[in-house]
Amino acid sequence: MKKRFCDYRPCVLRIVHCLLPIAYCLLSITSSAQIAKHKIAIFAPLYLDSAFDGQNNYRYEKQFPKFINPGLEFYEGAQLALDTLAKEGAQVEAFVYDTRSKESLAPQLEKIGNDSVELILAYTSQQESVSIANAAKSNKIPYINVNLPNDAAITNNPYFVMLNSTLQTHLDRVYKYVQKNYALDPVIVFRRKGQMEDIIKTSFEETGKSSPSVKMKYVDLTDSFNVNQLMSKLDSNHHTVCIAGSLNENFGRRLCQELASISKQYPLTLVGMPTFDNLTKDFTGPQYKGLEIVYSTPFYNPRTDKVSQDITNYFNTKMYARPSDMVMRGYEATWRFSKLLLEYGSELPSNINHKAFNVFRELDIQPVINRQTTTLDYYENKRLFFVKWQDGIIKGASSL
Repeated sequence: MKKRFCDYRPCVLRIVHCLLPIAYCLLSITSSAQIAKHKIAIFAPLYLDSAFDGQNNYRYEKQFPKFINPGLEFYEGAQLALDTLAKEGAQVEAFVYDTRSKESLAPQLEKIGNDSVELILAYTSQQESVSIANAAKSNKIPYINVNLPNDAAITNNPYFVMLNSTLQTHLDRVYKYVQKNYALDPVIVFRRKGQMEDIIKTSFEETGKSSPSVKMKYVDLTDSFNVNQLMSKLDSNHHTVCIAGSLNENFGRRLCQELASISKQYPLTLVGMPTFDNLTKDFTGPQYKGLEIVYSTPFYNPRTDKVSQDITNYFNTKMYARPSDMVMRGYEATWRFSKLLLEYGSELPSNINHKAFNVFRELDIQPVINRQTTTLDYYENKRLFFVKWQDGIIKGASSL
């Protein structure tokens, strides 16, 4: 099955590579016809020019480079959403731009004005996001970013929307989650020494000034800490909430393993940072047995709804694979914001935070106000889910 999937991926790329120029022409023809369609632009790193040579031959034989995966998966999800919209008779046409093509981003961005684009969806790097956000602002087009967990220093741009929540939002919600669920328990923040760790500590302290305070004890550890150092801070007679006060994945992994080894003697819950979402494959291992692990994520999808199941079935039967989270993000963003565009048309910018057309999860898109200027910097999804793992499975999830 793996071999069939590996063989299939180059075929997908070849089809996309061949169809994109043709699709662009067809879209141009369509746009000149009498039927008025709403137009969207999709930016993704597809690497089509580097994946094929001048004779349209795939360069990697039966291999499939991992660096191509995220952008292609985002595109696959977006294409499935466009197919769904087409079946509904929605008047939407899409222009797809490969941010890793031989053509640089700047001339691609010039086209969005000429193509009368009304909505931009993108999977980008930070630098690309700044350029797209500037173009979106100049053309007054909403720009939806699906992957970046930070604002890339973009300010004063009411057309920029982040679906991936910032670290500050995560920290604010972690504090409130502990406050809500473990108000009477001792709370210990295990941390490394470092700049990001200081930012996390400062954020917790600032949040505590404006809401009922959670008494947090901070414990600094070296990267080679051992279980005895953790045990000395715990009480076997009381449930303790431990917070991983670092984004470092190796630190988080080691903290999970060491706490799991003593979870029978010490009742405790470990609350992790959003980077714990990258450790979920580890959590199924026996070395984590017994430990209750909680972390926040904006992209929780149990895949029990009909749309998720349909997408999963499609990938299983057509691609011999399981759809990644990025496929789901591509589908969700394309379907949801296209529906909003169809609903509000030119008024979409002022209705970008409307709560209609949720697909897999609830979004809570809120304005982020600059404290110094009191002006709107951008919009951000503030809805987070707290996923609880124990004994290798997800025990539950709650939103905040």
